Amino acid sequence: MKYGNLVIEKKEYVVLKRFMNLSGYYKDDTLRKSVQKLVGELETAIICDASDMYEDVIRFNSTVTIVSENGWKKKFKLVMPNDSDIKNDKISILTPMGAAVIGYSQGDAIIWEFPSGEQKLTIEKVEQENEHININMVL
Repeated sequence: MKYGNLVIEKKEYVVLKRFMNLSGYYKDDTLRKSVQKLVGELETAIICDASDMYEDVIRFNSTVTIVSENGWKKKFKLVMPNDSDIKNDKISILTPMGAAVIGYSQGDAIIWEFPSGEQKLTIEKVEQENEHININMVL
């Protein structure tokens, strides 16, 4: 991991913690495990002000390209649950894939449990749109 721990923007951290508090209620076992793993990683995360965020860190509304050790490649935008649209490659933070990548940076390799089993993923590219979440819409 490039920065030693997950790197999360302060306002996004607050939103993530709210979502994570609901993790015991998730019915999907894979999602529940993903969220619980993310909860553990958030305990040691580096929390930054928006102005101090690294450009290559995955955050809300980042476009991410990942490659698996099995050879598949996927490009998607990480979004809030209500903006999720699989057909248009917009993946919610509350999916196993979304929970897997938040806070990681370009070049990081991660191992995550998906419905199809454990996968090793490499974050090939992270693109920012300067269109990060409006905290007032969530709170």
